[in-house]
Amino acid sequence: MQQKQTSQLEFIAIMASLMAMVALSIDALLPALDQIGITVGFKKVTDGQLLVTMIFLGLGIGQLFFGPLSDTYGRKKMIYVGFILFVFASFICVFSESLTIMIAGRILQGIALSAPRTISISIIRDTYEGDYMAKIMSFVTVIFIIVPTIAPALGKFILDYYSWQAIFYVQLIFVIIIAFWFAIRQPETLLKANRIPFTFKVFITGTKEVFSYKKTVACTAISALITGSFMVYLSASQQVFQLQYGLVDEFPYIFASLALTVGGATFLNGKIVMKYGMEPILKWALLGFAVVSVLYVVLFYNATNPSIEILLLFFGMQFFFIGFIFGNLRALMMQPIGHIAGIGAAITGFIATLFSVPLGTFIGSFVNTTALPMFIGFAICGCLSVFIYYVLKRLT
Repeated sequence: MQQKQTSQLEFIAIMASLMAMVALSIDALLPALDQIGITVGFKKVTDGQLLVTMIFLGLGIGQLFFGPLSDTYGRKKMIYVGFILFVFASFICVFSESLTIMIAGRILQGIALSAPRTISISIIRDTYEGDYMAKIMSFVTVIFIIVPTIAPALGKFILDYYSWQAIFYVQLIFVIIIAFWFAIRQPETLLKANRIPFTFKVFITGTKEVFSYKKTVACTAISALITGSFMVYLSASQQVFQLQYGLVDEFPYIFASLALTVGGATFLNGKIVMKYGMEPILKWALLGFAVVSVLYVVLFYNATNPSIEILLLFFGMQFFFIGFIFGNLRALMMQPIGHIAGIGAAITGFIATLFSVPLGTFIGSFVNTTALPMFIGFAICGCLSVFIYYVLKRLT
């Protein structure tokens, strides 16, 4: 159980802050992609998407190591390693003069951020389980959502008065504050008696065990599809709103309003999940996500972009359903593998990222003159997710 020196509210806030480091590193940079492109030399308009998708690649690679190592050395030590690596990676990005170096820095940032992002889930699983874990994950996500609502506006403010490099310095300040808070207030949740020596054999055994649970495998596949489609939005939103619609000054506020839609749904999920259960809620959310995507494709196929109001309506509906997906999906995925939470979170996260990054990059490459390719990707991923869910229900 959670130790007394940290209240449940503070525990939620700390876990949300650890996860929010990823959102801050991605979203605060979105308004500056054009200026970064001038410095490092973008050759085509979609090059900016790589600065988003490559950080996800780093997240996938890093959690493969940090998760199992946290099962061996404890949760807190590995998160400290991630903090230190993030500082080093940020300076690489600041002093980048080519796209290649910038991408390398972003991948390394992702590897570093995989420690707090992945291990925070293991800490939550150490402390809670089942529908109650889904409830805690929902409230963690609500606080986490606050960062995407303000990060683009913060990035634009810094960009207007300073430079794109200053955005990385501000990120470092936030990371240092979170690191001290975590070190002082969050106790270690993995007792020494429960730690697993890190060997290649243990990793292989853990991988085999993860793949032995149909629920975990199915939820991992769904996570890859939904994350991949959402990654397209994160990487191409600046391109759609600023370049296709010319909403340069309005972009941070549009991004914030859509993030609040996710946050509202996630908060509502935290209120109702104990009553209705995470599986029924996940089912209807996946169906809603798929239906909205297909509807957009049907209405606007072979057409120009709709009005901004219509586009925001469809985005808002989709993100509302996403708010019910991620927390419940993660809790269901981790439910059978709580006894190997570190390795389990690492393997499932790596597999999901291994498929979602190429998927997101491929779909994003078609988002040039309209937002339609994004919704086609949403529709395909949504329908496949619904199919996998119903196959799982038939097998279990």
